[in-house]
Amino acid sequence: MRRAETRAIVLAALLGAGFLLPALLAPWLAPYDPLAVELAAALEPPGAAHWLGSDEQGADILSRLLYGARVSLLVGVATVALSATLGVAVGLAAGYLGGWWDQALMRLVDVLLAFPGLLLAIALVAVLGPGLANVVIALSALGWTGFARLVRGQVLWIKELDYVLAAQATGAGDLRVMAGHVLPNVLSPVIVQASFAVAGAILAEASLSFLGLGVPVGVPSWGAMLAEGKHVLLEAPHVSMAPGLAIMAVVLGFNLFGDALNDVLDPRRRQDGRG
Repeated sequence: MRRAETRAIVLAALLGAGFLLPALLAPWLAPYDPLAVELAAALEPPGAAHWLGSDEQGADILSRLLYGARVSLLVGVATVALSATLGVAVGLAAGYLGGWWDQALMRLVDVLLAFPGLLLAIALVAVLGPGLANVVIALSALGWTGFARLVRGQVLWIKELDYVLAAQATGAGDLRVMAGHVLPNVLSPVIVQASFAVAGAILAEASLSFLGLGVPVGVPSWGAMLAEGKHVLLEAPHVSMAPGLAIMAVVLGFNLFGDALNDVLDPRRRQDGRG
């Protein structure tokens, strides 16, 4: 592994740990109740009592930031898990079976890709209503298409390889060949794609919450915190600065991790590095 790749992985791991660990340990790390209202402490700047300051309701921003990380983590992982599962199944069927299966499934993907992703998510959440489950469904409605196209392209190449043809010649059924010989060999690019998709899902959830279409009112969310801070941006910039920097750091961390993972798992890049 090249030194640049090692540095990228270490940096991504540090940023990821700085997001995952506080999110998981939020009930023990948060100094205050994230929903507590203390009007006397409204818009306090960062200090000894509130390390990152307080918002318009006097709630501790650090506590809300920690609990908001749990929302972002849940939405990001759930969205990618649902999108990847559906996308891999569709791409595997389209690429391996070919024919009218391929035409029908890929035309469905093309139709969905004609819609702007965030606008489609906004429309679906507006119909379904705010809530974590509805946000995950809305983001997954288009998120699976990228996985489907990626897997289909890989399967079209893999199904012509000798070991797949040998398995078919021995009388193995389509499901057995797809599950036992084709699927394991398309997982590496799927894992890389998933790391990028988590960053996109976190950013999309923050956008929906900023517009008031994400998590229910009162639930700590980075996007909702940004929306709350825009009204007092000149008076108390720390209200928006903390969640904004958190979103930037987490998205950067997952993108760096995905890029480093791509370098590690892509055999062509490894060969170039040795050469």
